[in-house]
Amino acid sequence: MKRSGTADLPLHNGHVPPWLASRMTELGTAIAEQIILNYGCSEFLTRLSDPFWFQSFGAVMGMDWHSSGITTSVLGALKRGINPRFSELGVMVCGGRGRHSVRTPDELRAFSVKAGLDGEALARTSRLTARVDNNAVADGFQLYLHSFVITKSGEWAVVQQGMNPANHLARRYHWHSAAVRDFVSNPHTAIVGKTQGEILNLVDARAEKAQNAMLTMMKEPPTNVLNEARKLTMPMHHDVRAKDVDLKRLGAVLAVAHEQDLRDFASLLLVEGFGPRTLQSLALVAEVVHGAPSRFSDPARFSFAHGGKDGHPFPVPLKTYDESLAILRRSLDAARLGHTERVEGFKRLDRLTRTVESDRQPLADFDAALKHERVISPSLNGRTVFDDKAPKKHPVITSQLNLFRC
Repeated sequence: MKRSGTADLPLHNGHVPPWLASRMTELGTAIAEQIILNYGCSEFLTRLSDPFWFQSFGAVMGMDWHSSGITTSVLGALKRGINPRFSELGVMVCGGRGRHSVRTPDELRAFSVKAGLDGEALARTSRLTARVDNNAVADGFQLYLHSFVITKSGEWAVVQQGMNPANHLARRYHWHSAAVRDFVSNPHTAIVGKTQGEILNLVDARAEKAQNAMLTMMKEPPTNVLNEARKLTMPMHHDVRAKDVDLKRLGAVLAVAHEQDLRDFASLLLVEGFGPRTLQSLALVAEVVHGAPSRFSDPARFSFAHGGKDGHPFPVPLKTYDESLAILRRSLDAARLGHTERVEGFKRLDRLTRTVESDRQPLADFDAALKHERVISPSLNGRTVFDDKAPKKHPVITSQLNLFRC
C-alpha cells in the first residue's frame, strides 16, 4: 500500500553515545526479529517504508523523538544488528551516511552473489532512487544518506535523507519495491519533510507530458505540486508536550502498567514477572511490533517507553531498557525452541492495551506522568548524552502520582 506524507525533521547536532548505540542495536534487532517472526520480511519492509512507524520506531529505541538524527541512528543500529544474522533473518541493510552511501552499489553486488540475484539491476535501482530524489524532485534538499534494505528474495526498501542548508531542515524519502510500478511515475511510498510549497517533481504521474517534453527538448517542463495525501508535521520544539501525544492511547498504556489488576493480568499474558515501569515499556514495544498503521500518528508517545538521549521527555532509564531487552530476548529464544507462548504474549498485551483504550478510555494526565518519570529517573539509572559518566545508583523511589484519569 502506498502512503505519502510530510514531517518536519529539524537538523540536530550531537551524537549517539556508545551506551545508547549498543542498546539501540539490541532493541532494534529484537523488534525486527519479532516482526519477521510474526509477519515475515515483507511486512518489516512495509513498516520501514511508513514514515509514521519509522519515527515511532526510533522514539521507542530512546532516540530524540523528532530530529533528523533518528534516520541515521536507526538505520545504523539495524545494519549492525541485522547484517551478521542475515542467514537467519533474511534481511540485509546496505549503504548509510556519507561515504557509506556511495558504497551501496558495491554492497548490493556482493550481496547478490550470495543471494543469487541480479546485482547490476539492484545497483541501478539504488542509483535511480537516489537520483530521482536528489535531481528529479527539485525541493531544495541534497541527499547525504542512502540506505537500501533488501531481503534474500530481492524485495527491497530504500530510506534516504536530504538536507536543505538554507533552512537547516531535513527531508526523508521512503521507497518500497512492492509499491513501485514505475520509477518515473509516483514511485514514492512517502516523502517526509517540512512543506516547501510548490516544487518541481518530474516523477509525479501528472508530469508525463513534461517528461516527454524534456526527452524531445521541445519545451520546458511545467511545475507540478507534490502529491501529499498523508501529513505528519513534526514540531520544531525539542521537548515533548501534551499536544504531541494522543493522551487516550498513552492513558491506556499507563493504566495497563500501573493499575494492579491490569498489571497482574498483563504479566500473566506474558508469562513474566516484572514491575510497572518495565511493563509500560513493553506495552509500547508490543505496539510497535503489532500495531496497525493508524496507531503511529503520534510518534512522541513512544518516547514514554525509554525516554530520549537529550533528556526529553526524560532521561533514558537504563535499568528499564535492559529489563525490556532481556524479556524480549528470552521470548525470542523460547520461540526458537518451539515455545511460542511468550511471543504470543506480546500480541495479547497489545490487544489488552487497545481494549482498555476502547472500553475504559483512560485519559493520561500528561504533566503527572512526566513528573513521575523524572522523579523515578535516578532509581532507574536515568542517563542522557550530557552525562560524563554513569549516574550513581539510588534507592528505589516510590510515587503515588496519578498517571491517568478515567
